[in-house]
Amino acid sequence: MVSPLLVVATLCLATPLLAQSPPASSPTSTPTPAKQSDAASSPAKSIGMFAYPKNQQSADQQLKDENECFASAKQQSGIDPQAPPPAAKTEEQKKAEQQAAADNAKQAKGGRVKGAARGAAGGAAVGAIADDEAGKGAAAGAAAGTMVGGAKQRRANKASKQQAAQATAQQQQQQEAQVGAAYQQGIDTFKRPFSACMDARGYSIK
Repeated sequence: MVSPLLVVATLCLATPLLAQSPPASSPTSTPTPAKQSDAASSPAKSIGMFAYPKNQQSADQQLKDENECFASAKQQSGIDPQAPPPAAKTEEQKKAEQQAAADNAKQAKGGRVKGAARGAAGGAAVGAIADDEAGKGAAAGAAAGTMVGGAKQRRANKASKQQAAQATAQQQQQQEAQVGAAYQQGIDTFKRPFSACMDARGYSIK
């Protein structure tokens, strides 16, 4: 027969062990994914316009009307305002074109030869007046004239390169302005049939 004291001692020792047992792990709950926004963008706002319903049309009805008028205006005008605008030239491309224009600019030649001839003539005259040998004066004048003529030619050629680069830069600006104006004109053309369609369906377009 088991002693009652032994039973009580056994229970006392087992109780702390049961208290320290970790709770049963519960199955990990799967996080609920965030609800995606189902708000659709307004075709009118995509072209910088705002539509206001005159007859208390619902938001869904307005979106439907905008999409249908957008498609109709696209078909009538042949213009897709959602297409990206023409890509502009990068700064590297512009600089390369300007450099090419400068390299191909008209360059003056023969400045040194002309300067030498003018210097020789002037030197000979000075030599004769100074009762010196005309040949020595001509040689000295030719050397000086060569230097002067060469310097003038370099300045003229540098100015020619700068003018060519500047002219190319102005042409690039004009081309960008023309492309931008043509793109905006296309958007304005598209807006006319779109506005007419929305107005016919009971909307005020701003």
